[in-house]
Amino acid sequence: MLQNASDCLEVRVTASSREEAERLCSAAVGERLAADAQIIAPVESTYWWAGEIQRSDELLLLMKTTVERFEDLARRLREIHSYEVPQIVAVPLVAGTADYLGWIRQETSPGPSDGAGSHT
Repeated sequence: MLQNASDCLEVRVTASSREEAERLCSAAVGERLAADAQIIAPVESTYWWAGEIQRSDELLLLMKTTVERFEDLARRLREIHSYEVPQIVAVPLVAGTADYLGWIRQETSPGPSDGAGSHT
């Protein structure tokens, strides 16, 4: 059964290397700022930086969290990210299965969790 997901977000972050991607994901999940994090195969990015068009290979990270935890997640990612201006954007989830959305909420709550539930 689908449920409204207005309090849940998918956060998209880019990283310069596999090592950085793993560090960002581990911090986000380990500190319960995100319920999960996936590292997507390299993407080619084209963007303006320092007045010039740049191109680079990056890794795309997808993290699930709640609206309530987004600011803490973004602050932590900025602290440990190598980029001066890292991409940290949130996309609202429109709907999802009740058990999955409940799992996101449970795993990102500041209190202890029993770890039971879904795995992405």
